Amino acid sequence: MAKAPKILHFKYTGLNKSGRKVQGKLQSASKGAAAAELSKQGLQRVKLQQTSAPPFQPKITGQDITIITRQLSTMLKAGVPVVQSLQLTANSHTKAPMRAMLNQIVTKVEGGNSLASALREHPQYFESFYCDLMESGEQTGHLEHSFERLATYREKSEELRRKVKKAMIYPSMIMLVAVIVTCVLLLFVIPQFDSIFKSFGADLPWLTQVMIDLSHGLSRNGPIFVIAIVLAVFMFISSYKKSINFKRRVTAFSLKIPVLGSIFQESAIARFSRTLATTFSSGIPLLDGIDLAASTSGNILYEEALISARNDTAGGMMFYLAIKHTNRFPELVTQMVMIGEESGALDEMLNKVASIYEDSVDNTVDNLSQLLEPMIMVIIGGLVGTLVVAMYLPIFSMMSVIG
Repeated sequence: MAKAPKILHFKYTGLNKSGRKVQGKLQSASKGAAAAELSKQGLQRVKLQQTSAPPFQPKITGQDITIITRQLSTMLKAGVPVVQSLQLTANSHTKAPMRAMLNQIVTKVEGGNSLASALREHPQYFESFYCDLMESGEQTGHLEHSFERLATYREKSEELRRKVKKAMIYPSMIMLVAVIVTCVLLLFVIPQFDSIFKSFGADLPWLTQVMIDLSHGLSRNGPIFVIAIVLAVFMFISSYKKSINFKRRVTAFSLKIPVLGSIFQESAIARFSRTLATTFSSGIPLLDGIDLAASTSGNILYEEALISARNDTAGGMMFYLAIKHTNRFPELVTQMVMIGEESGALDEMLNKVASIYEDSVDNTVDNLSQLLEPMIMVIIGGLVGTLVVAMYLPIFSMMSVIG
């Protein structure tokens, strides 16, 4: 993967066409590129001084790339040349890093490089999938179609990603509240009961004793517990990133979680279908498209399944049979892929598959609170109920003795 060019920061002063002194700041890959950019703006007697980056520099996000992709698609469809479209997009953007990056791309394209090769110099913003579609569009002479497909693809992907995040936030917040309530009871409520129980001078039920011991342990070793939790989270994240086997086990477990598992599965299928439909309709060969779809699926189990299907397809097997043999895709997917292959409309069928599963994820997320409410009530009720019962068991025992 190519290393992204470093962005440098400059302050400048110069004279405009009216002879008035102007000054400002800009970002560019080099001092020469910055001087050339100011020269295009009509400034003369320019003095450039390199400065340090500001402390709170706005970052380029995935949504920024999606927006400029849609803007470029619109301008190209209107007949605006690609270099001029890039310049207009750069000049109108509010983020300085985006303007600097787009100006670098303009300089490369004006220097005779292809748009795809200019984009590949910024791999943190333009992934291989993006650049491959640009290359295909340049080779076929239909760059505006590539931008249109990419804009639609990224918009759908961003929407799907937001839905999955929304699905994760609700149960996470509920569980966080449950943990906080439990800690409050253990730290502040149970010690009050403990002082009362000591005055009885009798043995406590085992459940009550366990809760009191937990309360004492939490109050004495609270910082240690917090550090242990932080270390456990750090080790989990580190193992997830470095160990393929651990990542595979975690992903397999996540697919079995009630409600959330179906969201993860359907979102992976939707991403795969949308990506492969976009690459296939852009003229990228099926096998290359499967590789790209695997890398963008966002799920290691489906990524491995698609790589296996790709190898079987390369060996002469029909694609729908190859994905069926992975046992990862529902019958609906294999049937629609089969129809697409036999009718010569694979991209159309894959787009329909993506729409079906995107709608399913949308409906599930919208109804998530109702679907998870019984499970959440059981968890919270079980935690709080156990604590309440543990605290009242000695009182019930004493009442029976008195009776």
